[in-house]
Amino acid sequence: MHGAPIILRPTRPTRPQPGESLGTPLRRSQHIIRFSLPSLFLAALAQSAGAEPAQCSAPPVPPSSTLGHRADVAALPIQVTTSGAVVDTGGEAALSGPVEIHQGDRTLTARYAHYDTGRESFDAKGNVDYSDPELGISGTAAQWSAAAGGRFEHAQFNLPTRSAHGSAERIDLAPNGQLTLHNVEYTACPSGHKDWALEAREIDIDKDSQVGTGHDVRVEFKGVPLIYLPLVSFPVGSERKSGFLFPAFGQSNRNGLELSAPYYFNLAPNYDATVTPGLMTKRGITLGGEFRYLTEGSNGTLKVDWVPSDASAHRDRSFIRFEDTTQLGENLRFDTNLAAASDSNYFQDFGLGPEGTSVEYLKRVARVSYLDEHWRAIALVEQFQTIDQTIADVDRPYARAPQVLVNGNWSLGKGLSLDLDAETVEFLRNTGIKGVRYALNPTLTYAWRHPGLYLLPSIGVRSIGYALSDAPAGSASPHVMAPAATVDAGMTFDRYSGSRIQTLEPRVLYTYVPYRDQSAQPLFDTGLPDFNLIQLFSPQRYAGGDRIADANQVAIGTTTRLLDAASGRQLLSATLGQIYYISTPKVRLPEEPASTSSSSDIIGQINVAALSHFNVQLGEQWSPHTKQSARTQVRLQYQPEPDKVANVGYRYRQGLVEQVESSFAWPVSKDWRIYGREVYSLRDHAGIESLGGFEFKSCCFRVRIIARHYVATRTGTRDTSISLQLELNGLSTVGERADAFLERSIRGYSAAQAYAGPE
Repeated sequence: MHGAPIILRPTRPTRPQPGESLGTPLRRSQHIIRFSLPSLFLAALAQSAGAEPAQCSAPPVPPSSTLGHRADVAALPIQVTTSGAVVDTGGEAALSGPVEIHQGDRTLTARYAHYDTGRESFDAKGNVDYSDPELGISGTAAQWSAAAGGRFEHAQFNLPTRSAHGSAERIDLAPNGQLTLHNVEYTACPSGHKDWALEAREIDIDKDSQVGTGHDVRVEFKGVPLIYLPLVSFPVGSERKSGFLFPAFGQSNRNGLELSAPYYFNLAPNYDATVTPGLMTKRGITLGGEFRYLTEGSNGTLKVDWVPSDASAHRDRSFIRFEDTTQLGENLRFDTNLAAASDSNYFQDFGLGPEGTSVEYLKRVARVSYLDEHWRAIALVEQFQTIDQTIADVDRPYARAPQVLVNGNWSLGKGLSLDLDAETVEFLRNTGIKGVRYALNPTLTYAWRHPGLYLLPSIGVRSIGYALSDAPAGSASPHVMAPAATVDAGMTFDRYSGSRIQTLEPRVLYTYVPYRDQSAQPLFDTGLPDFNLIQLFSPQRYAGGDRIADANQVAIGTTTRLLDAASGRQLLSATLGQIYYISTPKVRLPEEPASTSSSSDIIGQINVAALSHFNVQLGEQWSPHTKQSARTQVRLQYQPEPDKVANVGYRYRQGLVEQVESSFAWPVSKDWRIYGREVYSLRDHAGIESLGGFEFKSCCFRVRIIARHYVATRTGTRDTSISLQLELNGLSTVGERADAFLERSIRGYSAAQAYAGPE
């Protein structure tokens, strides 16, 4: 047998006890044995769950070491230190304590140890302790044999690198490193805490395949069983593995109690799948699935949700979404986003909240894009599923089958550049006019720039033509063309005042496009956008390509900023602007009111970040003709620390919306955090959404409860839901995660920032 030599180092002898024989002093042994104690699997078990270790009262993490995992550890010498030793004529040795057995960075200590020459094994008893950089074991007895492996009896173990510990009635270790643990209890809570525990009758660990198998596994929280699995397998390394994930549950008025148990399929390194069977007590069995793939040139996801024989709706319900992005070459890319729902009420019944009531359409688009130094081209096919069935057929969007957009840009030198925009698109719909639209818009621009000053005059031609079907007689092929000219000029003035820089940035945009009669042209995709700072300096009055808006106007605006001179941080910005019409615009959309005013509404916006921990945003659209506000938005945010945020807001749109909103995410102590949101309609004198909840986070678990009452349908029906999320540090999460929902609902809240850094 070949292995590591045993080196004995006797300590100072102790006085023998009455009746105890000194025997014969142990000579240097010539026997060679293999002494192997690999680190335990449970550190990897915690790592595989993807959860963080406990953060409070955690012991210091020892330096990392790979010695305990190297195959050559068995070849290192074994050093035995003992205060007394007796060897008989057969070569067996009795070691008295304390006895210390060292091999590399592994240490085994005991009160007594017996070395059996025939079996080439150690039998250790009395305060048996084992330690290496990743594992500590304490037990009543241990047996080690090069041929048969080792065994710990009534063992307590701890994993210092994971702040985890537990106990096992027996731990068996095979010579090849395979582990079997009997009657195991494990927790990642710090010592002195055991809020949650994983218990199993037996766990087998195959270190070669990096797979663990548990028999009769039970997870308990505060002594209450959460889940029982008669047989479960899990990875004990960094590799993914197929198996059940922890179940999720919730409750709502619409669906009743909701339960789901996802199963993960690790199909290959670059693709996987998750199948999620579930139950909704008011609807029946559910089945969800997600397939993900990643190749050298593409990535995508297919998601399917199915509710067969919905007990509430008395029909099958389903939703499917497919997303893909594929790089076809250095300059060519294909991407697609396809979605379909079984019925118009799907999002109201299964959506996450009031946002479900605002889903009017599901877009399906497939797109090929090309991009090089001068050209950008897009070819796409786009179609919509109408979810809101109250929308009249004539108001539903057209399908584009296909649409081709081409943009070219060339620098001609001496400040000149040429842009070319071209489009061909076929519009299809069951109701109304159908046909093809084509457009061509070349533009020549001269750019003159000087420090603090720029001047950008441009001239071009805009043309639109159609080939229509189902159009009134004489209007099957309307065509329009008009020249267009703009002059864009601006200046920037700086003024230093101590540690501050104040700027004044006036801007003027003159636009000229002559009037052309376009009454014979259809409206496929054109509308009047909201008037804002972007639209203030846009030469196009409409969004979409069905109209050439006439213009003889000057847009004037100015922006002032206050900057920190050292960091460049913007402390304040304010913009004010208005359009002055030299000639009254004549081109109008069918429902656009006629205007005889010589100027537009005044648009203004202020952003203030100079106040300590406060951020203020003010936006206003005011009509100087009616002396009334057309739109107002006010937002105030207080965020003294990353995990503390409070918001209040007001939103007004004349004749449509007047709402107030408040939200907050605030820690009230080291362990407790509260959440809240309220949206109230002043116009309807009714609440739109109320949200409240709290969270408790301790050393080894986190629990969050969120209650919501909100408008759930387009007809105003309300729903109430309660969600529970329980996270067991070092193991997994039970329940539906609410971090993403809270980040959408509470402006400025970030789960990553809230839990960053030590607590």
